[in-house]
Amino acid sequence: MPPSAAAAPKRREGSPFTGIGPVFVKEFSDHLSSARMMVLMLFVIAFGAFPVATSLQTLRQVVDPNSYLFLRIFTLEPEQVGISFTAALNFIIPLMAIGLGFDAVNSEFNRRTLSRVLSQPIYRDALLLGKFLAGLATLAVALVALWLIVLGAGILMLGLPPREVEVARGIGFLVVAIAYGGVWLAVSLLFSVIFRSTATSALCALGLWLFFFILWPQLASAIFTALAPSEIRCRPVVHEVLSDVLRRTKGTPCGPVVELAETMGVRI
Repeated sequence: MPPSAAAAPKRREGSPFTGIGPVFVKEFSDHLSSARMMVLMLFVIAFGAFPVATSLQTLRQVVDPNSYLFLRIFTLEPEQVGISFTAALNFIIPLMAIGLGFDAVNSEFNRRTLSRVLSQPIYRDALLLGKFLAGLATLAVALVALWLIVLGAGILMLGLPPREVEVARGIGFLVVAIAYGGVWLAVSLLFSVIFRSTATSALCALGLWLFFFILWPQLASAIFTALAPSEIRCRPVVHEVLSDVLRRTKGTPCGPVVELAETMGVRI
């Protein structure tokens, strides 16, 4: 046998997706029956219920039949809470995804069960993909349940059914929310593969989330202020001042003000 043939790497045999089904079913059942899932579900419902309840109290006073009431449940920011349902989900979904995936792999290694799993006819790709799909399905179950609760509460409190366009947009919002959770689930799963300690992987995932949730908006604003031309930086301020001037003006404003408002795109 020539040396080149002996040194050639061994090719994979069979499909790389063999074994995804059993891994998915096992992990999915573990997630749904675990105490962690119950705590995360209570966390999601508790933080999502306050904005929705106050939004519904406000929307019950709206009499405009053409307004998208069910869509405003997600975007309205009540004064009592100070946060909309969409903003609450922006806080809830990453935490739930990180909670489901930060110990998906390193916990198996610490319990000495990873070697026994990989000794079966299953590739590491199938193991990781099965764990990811199980976590994503668990996250989808929680978000679909929350979406149905919000939809049912809206029908009960507002006394009218949603229109077809509102249902379609709500389903689109649900799909985007699940995909957003899948991104953070993949990040937490990556840290679970890199680090042997579950505490380290959780801290790294939470640190990355805090960076994008708190620090990145401030850094982006500072970078924009430093690099943007002065005309672009001053445009929002001029727009706000001009809108205030038009509100305070009695009668028709003068010609230069009207011309400036048309240039800035301010409605008179």
